[in-house]
Amino acid sequence: MSLQNKKILLGVTGSIAAYKSAVLVRLLVKAGAEVKVIMTKDAEQFITSKTLSVLSKNVVEKDFFDSSDNWNSHVKLGLWADVFVIAPATANTIAKMANGLCDNILLATYLSAKCRTMVAPAMDLDMYQHASTLRNIEQIKKDTVLVIPAENGELASGLVGDGRMAEPEHIIEFVENFFND
Repeated sequence: MSLQNKKILLGVTGSIAAYKSAVLVRLLVKAGAEVKVIMTKDAEQFITSKTLSVLSKNVVEKDFFDSSDNWNSHVKLGLWADVFVIAPATANTIAKMANGLCDNILLATYLSAKCRTMVAPAMDLDMYQHASTLRNIEQIKKDTVLVIPAENGELASGLVGDGRMAEPEHIIEFVENFFND
């Protein structure tokens, strides 16, 4: 299948799973998509914006203003995209989405996006199973966000269970199915 000429906006949040975002960007581009990336400041603790910029062939947005004090329009980003994929999506970001909080460019883009949003949760087992996280996931589903199921496996903590971000190949399949439905 192909994502030829699809405009994919990828949001990257502060999870150890952010390293998978590089593979995800590469696979999206290989499938023919145009990819733009937004990342939170915490995501930069796990992967560099330079890596994602080189792979996406686009500037990575990290803040409302660039180094020359020019405004990075979250509205334009939200209008540009055919779909907004947040992968990894931390418990913190999902909670903010569920409650309409907006303290970074990624969340501002989410709140102003005209396209569908999908998230790939990534967190430790106990966080993923916590009642508040489950409630927040149900809320964003009610708000029409598509949730790419977290996978079962070894987690960064050493625990084994649900909460692992879906593998990039599974996310690509989810996105392709979205466009083919």
